[in-house]
Amino acid sequence: MRHGFAGGIELFIEDGAYTNLAAAVSILVTLSLLFAVASGIWSMSRSGDVQVAADATALAGANVVSSYHTTATVLDAAVLSMGLAGLCVTGVGLVGLLIPGVNAFAGQTIDAGIRMLNARNSLAVSASRGLKTLESALPFLIAANGTRTCAAQSGDAVSYTGTALAVPRTSASEFPALEGDEVSTSEIEDTAGELDAAADELVEAQEKTAQAKEAAWLADCGREGRNMQERAARLSGLSAAQNPDYASSLTWDPNVALDRTRAYYRWRVENDVPEGSSVEAAADSAARRAFFAFAAEEFASAAVIETDTGVTVSVPLLPRNTSEARTTALYTDALWPTTQEDAGRTLHYGMECPGAQGASGGMAALEDIDAGRTRECSVCKFSIGDVGKVPAASTSIDNGYEYHLREFTLALDEYETCREHEIELEQRARGASEDAGDAFDAALDALAARRPRIAPPGRYGAVAVVVSSEAQVPGELSTTFATRPDSGVRGAISAAALAPDAATDESNVLASFFSSLSSRTDGAGAVGLIDDVMGLWGKVLIAYGDMSEGLSELMDDLLGGLTSFGMGPLATWLSDRVDGAVRALGFEPVDLSSLKPVLTDSSNVLAHADVPALSNAQELLRSLPIGSTDPADVLQAIGYETEEQMLDATITIAEIPLPGGTTIPLTIRVRDVLGVVGGGGSG
Repeated sequence: MRHGFAGGIELFIEDGAYTNLAAAVSILVTLSLLFAVASGIWSMSRSGDVQVAADATALAGANVVSSYHTTATVLDAAVLSMGLAGLCVTGVGLVGLLIPGVNAFAGQTIDAGIRMLNARNSLAVSASRGLKTLESALPFLIAANGTRTCAAQSGDAVSYTGTALAVPRTSASEFPALEGDEVSTSEIEDTAGELDAAADELVEAQEKTAQAKEAAWLADCGREGRNMQERAARLSGLSAAQNPDYASSLTWDPNVALDRTRAYYRWRVENDVPEGSSVEAAADSAARRAFFAFAAEEFASAAVIETDTGVTVSVPLLPRNTSEARTTALYTDALWPTTQEDAGRTLHYGMECPGAQGASGGMAALEDIDAGRTRECSVCKFSIGDVGKVPAASTSIDNGYEYHLREFTLALDEYETCREHEIELEQRARGASEDAGDAFDAALDALAARRPRIAPPGRYGAVAVVVSSEAQVPGELSTTFATRPDSGVRGAISAAALAPDAATDESNVLASFFSSLSSRTDGAGAVGLIDDVMGLWGKVLIAYGDMSEGLSELMDDLLGGLTSFGMGPLATWLSDRVDGAVRALGFEPVDLSSLKPVLTDSSNVLAHADVPALSNAQELLRSLPIGSTDPADVLQAIGYETEEQMLDATITIAEIPLPGGTTIPLTIRVRDVLGVVGGGGSG
């Protein structure tokens, strides 16, 4: 070992142990390192505190935008649901106009629906105006909330100055209601009036038709005591299937009576026998069989055929006496046998007549006797009078089948006249229904299309710029062992954007909103066909998240309730038209998750900035007036212009129209927003 080197070591190590000098140097080095590390930690802590303050400021600014989104979503839901509820009510009323027994209340329902649509238009205008006004204030509110949050991070040792800037500063929202783009109700009102008039005429015609049909049914099987069904049961051996009974004219069809009559006369023809052994009894039986056969032939092709365009009634009116029998085939057709007697050709009721002694003379008509072409038999004395007395007896009193059959036939003639007129009015009402359906479709399309586009300032996020004041260095760090730490101004930039909070139960927001409205009203009672219009609006409002499914279920309930009143074809057609139009809207489900502010890389937000000043972050930080807590001063200093806002301003977001003509204003106070450190608010 070299002597010099060894000598140096000897200053610190002697006889294998450390010297006092070595111990002193170690202590001094350790103290220097300790104080240097402490100074570094203190300096880094101050820098970290500035970044924390910037993060809190950015979150506070974005939280104002979050509050605005909640407000805008609730108002859009309120406007849309009120309009849809109004149209649903109107649609039910339109269908109700075509249902007898219901149409008296349908006009009130339509009026209620129109009032709701007009209320929707008023709400849309006030909500659009309120949201637009609030949007114009958003850049200032974002900055103000950021400034207050930033100042709240200050402590005894250091204070922070900063603000949050909306990115972008300008709005891209669209509010169609402010441009007069409202859902028109005039066409619905006009077509509803025309449909109401057509429906009134139709209802009157339907009542007359129903009365005529009921009269025919009473004669056939509806009347207590004697009727066609009862007489056929007494006078023939028809089975229950051939001779059915119906308890109501609503389920009865006129062709039932025709089938009954055909079966009845066939049975009478096949089963009639003389009521004794005399010639007169035999002649009477022959006359009855002739009349029954004639009646069976007459009714063979009888029918009542109804179509959408008309009704055809081909039902004969049987003769009721001899005079009328002379106008039928009973008088003119060659139905009776003759013989060549000494006095000449003679007509008999049958060849079994005792007066038929000569050779057969062929068949002859009863009119041949009156015309002198044949003679009346002196034994049976058979003539048109014998045949004519068959219906004369059974038609003149109610113990005869023909008595009720004639009543049925005459009522059926009246039914044909009434039904033809009814069908004519049905066509007119169908045209009015189509016009009303077109107006309904147009209003529904307009309602679905004319919705606001919400794109407020700060929609891409908020950028925070924060600087600190000079910090007071603790005395413990001011020593000869380390350099005094830097206590100068520090700055930081942060950014926050909105992200959906899937954990939030979105329905609570809308349910709470509607509940607060309901609690401030006396409710809405029944209007026409709807029990609770206010409650109906609430159901549509809560269904805002999945409007298609909610509306489908609602229309099923509303229109399904009308089926119990017995909807006719026209009412069913319009019901399907209204229901189909609502279902065809195809609303996409709305994500109602709450939007919460989250920190993000500032470059993600700054990429959407529309203010040149934001392009130089260092310049922004240097421009901040240290110590200021006035957001207006801070914004002015950094050259970020916003509309001047009074801190005590109150903005009316919307005016909710209620039954009875009253309104509830929804307002927001700027001071309330600024008074919540780290968050915005709306109400």
